[in-house]
Amino acid sequence: MLEIFLKTLPFFLLIGTGWAAGRSGVFPAEATGWLTRFVFYFALSAMLFRFAATLDVASLFDPRFVAAYLAGSLAVWLIGFAVARARGETLAASATEAHTAMTGNTGFLGVPMLVVLLGERAVGPVLMVLTIDMVVFSTLITLIVTAARQGRIGLGTVMPLARGIIANPMIVSMLAGLAWAGAHLPMPRPAEEFLTLLGAAATPGALFAIGASLAGRGADRPGPAIWLSIAKLVLHPLAVGAAALLVFDVEPFAAGVMIAAASLPVAGNVYILAQYFGVAVQRVSTAILISTAAAIITLPLVIVLVH
Repeated sequence: MLEIFLKTLPFFLLIGTGWAAGRSGVFPAEATGWLTRFVFYFALSAMLFRFAATLDVASLFDPRFVAAYLAGSLAVWLIGFAVARARGETLAASATEAHTAMTGNTGFLGVPMLVVLLGERAVGPVLMVLTIDMVVFSTLITLIVTAARQGRIGLGTVMPLARGIIANPMIVSMLAGLAWAGAHLPMPRPAEEFLTLLGAAATPGALFAIGASLAGRGADRPGPAIWLSIAKLVLHPLAVGAAALLVFDVEPFAAGVMIAAASLPVAGNVYILAQYFGVAVQRVSTAILISTAAAIITLPLVIVLVH
């Protein structure tokens, strides 16, 4: 446990450094926004392309893995939704809480951290989790909130959503990398060195940006946020683990990566969605803050159990 904790500690120290820089005013909110854009559009995209370009495309898609992650995540989604409805929340707010309970920070935290901790073999499963979260569950929350407000789902909702998914730089970079791998194209040495150099900025940049973005978050409405943090850090890995190991018999290493990915704290893009729709913004923000702080302890513990 201590060894794994010491391995994960530098990642969280980077988050803490970003938080301190943002809290002190040395790194203002505007700078955080531009750093996030750099990581999102350039550094992380370079890392994802390089990772995807080295994968064996034929063996990447495992129906059992996809089914297990979908089943476990959907179970937590339904629990989060039911708890919110039982408290009297609206349909839109309940769907937002459900999304918060099972959407982890796979892009900015999971990809750089889990690949370092679990090795290059973790790339495929981590990218699969990231894709399912972005394509399936982000689509689900958008459709539900839109339907709750407009009373219907029309082509005017679906088309912008589809364009947003297709234009997402993380999806574009992964698809481009998989196409490169599928075509069995050699990677020129200058391109490899360029992608490695640019991708190396993803880990420190993403972690620093996470911390800086947390600096402006308060801990208002802690009750629902604590529940959502517990659902994300405890229920989600338990649910996908049970689905992977007890129901769908997923290969042990891939199942372990899935469980580790499910134990990540709440993703920042959940807040972006909540803010865009104007639904449950404060409790989502607080859940991100609480779950990220608690993950300093819970994430190493899950990784020890996975090992």
